[in-house]
Amino acid sequence: MGFSNLTTITHPDRNLIALGIRQPWAELILRGIKTVEVRSQPTNVRGTIYLYTGRKFADIPAAGEMAERHSLDADTLPRGLLVGTVDIVGCRPCVSGDSDAACVPVSVLEGHQGWQLANPVRLDQPLKARFVPYGVWFYPFKRRNGSTQSR
Repeated sequence: MGFSNLTTITHPDRNLIALGIRQPWAELILRGIKTVEVRSQPTNVRGTIYLYTGRKFADIPAAGEMAERHSLDADTLPRGLLVGTVDIVGCRPCVSGDSDAACVPVSVLEGHQGWQLANPVRLDQPLKARFVPYGVWFYPFKRRNGSTQSR
């Protein structure tokens, strides 16, 4: 699987929701390697979302292993930025066969949900969110109440 197409967003979609994902998972999603996001809860969200990289590197051993396997330098991966978009196309309970697509060992999958991802697109320049995350989901260019005014 190769890298995603590059695109330029000159006027970000203020209505597009973002999902916070730590590195190296966000980079692996953008490369089309990670196509299942493992979460404790299901989601009904479908369609295109922004990928926001958390400020911290993922702290499970599989993260370091995957970074090494795919020659990713943890120190150079963008953090605290919007790095691209991806489509959520489905959600279902994880099965052992999701291990490769999720980039984690089978033991991590038990009792979790697999959010199915497709069509990743990397931004040519990461974007700073106008508003910081306030949970798993957030709107990077407007407040929860719909306002685009910053403090």
